[in-house]
Amino acid sequence: MIPYSIVMRGNPLHDDDPKKAYATAQVVEVVDLTKFAEHISSHGSKYGEEDITAVAILITNCLVELLLDGKKVKLGKLGDFSLSLNSIGAASAKDFTADNIRSVNLIFDPGSVFDNLIKKAKFQPVATRKAQAAALAAQKEGLTTADWTQQPDGTTEP
Repeated sequence: MIPYSIVMRGNPLHDDDPKKAYATAQVVEVVDLTKFAEHISSHGSKYGEEDITAVAILITNCLVELLLDGKKVKLGKLGDFSLSLNSIGAASAKDFTADNIRSVNLIFDPGSVFDNLIKKAKFQPVATRKAQAAALAAQKEGLTTADWTQQPDGTTEP
């Protein structure tokens, strides 16, 4: 179940346009490598979480090594990994050096296992993080209502 909340967003290209309601995914838990390895192990794997963690670390290190060697890494249903470069322009090819390169970016092209996620997904509406925080603060103060339009400076949102 994918938890989502509804947020009102304006059109950045047209400030005068009215805001519209959009869905935004809410993260309910952060799963680190240890928990991920435990999860994989719990799916009937003959390998324990220590083995899975070790393989995941090895895959990560080797993936970085291969990418930095200019290779594209295709991992089947998981997807393809490659790099792109961001650079500032030079007046000519002769003037261009590696110093013009500003960043190296990872490109992930999802594999077939990620196809049609919308068809596999189920959705659950939840309160925004701001509303949840306001409700918790009100609860701690013994209040039965919360105002999540209140800004830190004391003003309220429209």
